[in-house]
Amino acid sequence: GIDWEVEDEEDPWSYIGYWGDHQVIYLLKLLELSLAYHPEQLGALLHQPLFSYANVPYRIRPFDDLLRNPKSTVDYDHEAAARIEEEVSRYGADAKLVRDGDGDVYLVTLLEKLLVALLCKISNTVVDGGIWLNTQRPEWNDANNALVGNGLSMVTLYYLRRYLHFLKDLLGEGQGTAVLSAEVATWLEETAACLTRIAASLTPERCSNAQRAAWLGELGRAASRYRDSVYNGAFASATTEVPLQSIAAMLDDATALADHNIRVNRRDDQLYHSYNLLNQGSDGLGVDNLYPMLEGQVAVLSSGALAAEEAADVVDALFASDIFRADQESFMLYPDRPLPHFLDKNTIPPVAIEEVPLLAEMLARNDTRLVERDADGAYRFNADFVGVDALDARLDALGDEFGDELESARTALLSLYEEVFDHRSFTGRSGGMFGFEGLGCIYWHMVSKLLLAVQENFYLALDGDTDPASVQRLGELYYRVRAGIGFNKTPAEYGAFPTDPYSHTPKHAGASQPGMTGQVKEEILTRFGELGVRVDSGRIRIAPALLRRREFGSGETTMRYVDVGGQWQSLTVPANGLAFTWCQVPVVYTLDHDGGTGLRVELDDGTENDFPDFEIPADLSRELFGRTGRIRQVSVTLDPDALFE
Repeated sequence: GIDWEVEDEEDPWSYIGYWGDHQVIYLLKLLELSLAYHPEQLGALLHQPLFSYANVPYRIRPFDDLLRNPKSTVDYDHEAAARIEEEVSRYGADAKLVRDGDGDVYLVTLLEKLLVALLCKISNTVVDGGIWLNTQRPEWNDANNALVGNGLSMVTLYYLRRYLHFLKDLLGEGQGTAVLSAEVATWLEETAACLTRIAASLTPERCSNAQRAAWLGELGRAASRYRDSVYNGAFASATTEVPLQSIAAMLDDATALADHNIRVNRRDDQLYHSYNLLNQGSDGLGVDNLYPMLEGQVAVLSSGALAAEEAADVVDALFASDIFRADQESFMLYPDRPLPHFLDKNTIPPVAIEEVPLLAEMLARNDTRLVERDADGAYRFNADFVGVDALDARLDALGDEFGDELESARTALLSLYEEVFDHRSFTGRSGGMFGFEGLGCIYWHMVSKLLLAVQENFYLALDGDTDPASVQRLGELYYRVRAGIGFNKTPAEYGAFPTDPYSHTPKHAGASQPGMTGQVKEEILTRFGELGVRVDSGRIRIAPALLRRREFGSGETTMRYVDVGGQWQSLTVPANGLAFTWCQVPVVYTLDHDGGTGLRVELDDGTENDFPDFEIPADLSRELFGRTGRIRQVSVTLDPDALFE
């Protein structure tokens, strides 16, 4: 079954969940793995109506309401929620899915599901800025959750660019048609038309605020119309055939928009912006930049948009940046910085008081309902205000007393309040504390994601016949990032057992919050990458171009492991050897200085198959993936000169 957060009026955090980047990159990683291991499976599923929609009782407001108040954009439909719960008691978990006019679960194709996820992101894409965070959800780093509303995510856009490239490859030549729900087909058509105009108008420079607002309005209102149709009980099994070529053209235009945004978000220091701020003004929509963050560099390295040298430049720039913590030889989530003292906050420049006669008049009468002057002579907004909305409400209450004088001062007062507090630039606890995901903090999950991203770029460069010097540079940077991670350190340096997984290392202490954090996941992936174990088109390929000579033991040793039958086994590892298990099958690497390289698969019937090209055919590879027991051992003989040093 499925579930979602249920809004509780007594609990202000009850509806909080994750938004953007997880929806793209984690889904995409699974799709990429599926395509690598089972190359025919996704293509077979692409046009089969086997997939459902969740009937989540949250309602995103119309586009123009999002603009009016981007921090309050989602309503919980209590009536729909109660109806769903009642139907669950009668029909079971399927009642939480969208159903057609006959009461059956409404089924669509995999392609439609993948397109809907894409269109949702495109509908909130701000040219030059990123993807608008307007659905009250933080991203991976919920320490930045105050960005919800005003924030623009380049992080999700970087991942979206990789997603676009994957979908284009998945569609192939784009011959034939796709059957889509009529509502999705309309949304796709309207979005594609807007993207075509955007792609044709892009220049190397940023666009005007007015043009940016117009384009976001087109994309956002198309999505708004789609939502209205779905919320009002659409999906009555009406479908439309859409040419695959038109979908492919939309993907091309969306990629052009993504590449433009990536290009203009490169900073002068060779890093890339992670998050920006949407600035609504009388001339349209402006984009303001925030300080650099590690997750933005990880995301752009993962995007597939950078050439090998550009990727290496980003990593080099990270080591030269204020994100680098030399004491740990690793990277904080964002640059550390001093925070203002309490009494340095909420101070109004005296000249600002003079520019708003109403304030001077009220202060002269000792009326502190808006502003007061403290014992040191500093002007401050009334401490009752918890935000600009509270100030606005106070102005409403004073309207009868001050009349036109107050109304003429309202805009200046609201602007002054924002100028003093700069709430738009507040990111959340990431900008206001020094502990978990705070200032000065290393978050090991993100460092491991950086390691994986650098490794991906190494292999992309290797497979792309890139200049060997660039490949070598990426490999060296990979191990420089690797050197900062726990197991390379002493307990004193790490502040804990170096081989244990920890969440983070704050500035004032050693590694903290032990547990199976995200760091473990990326470390498993990167380790197999170092060993050169790769899968493509369903075939295992051994290409340890990143494996170092120093990892091979000088003498004979023994490895104990659990085989596919659940039994403990012992294996002799020869001198100049290295061994590990994959899918519980032992894999043994040995070095041969005389050129006798190749790969051998030993089967359960005693036969051996040799593969001098280091690639195991798909049928045998499936035996290993399936843990069938047919493959007893894989032996690989390597040329030591082909290893990384």
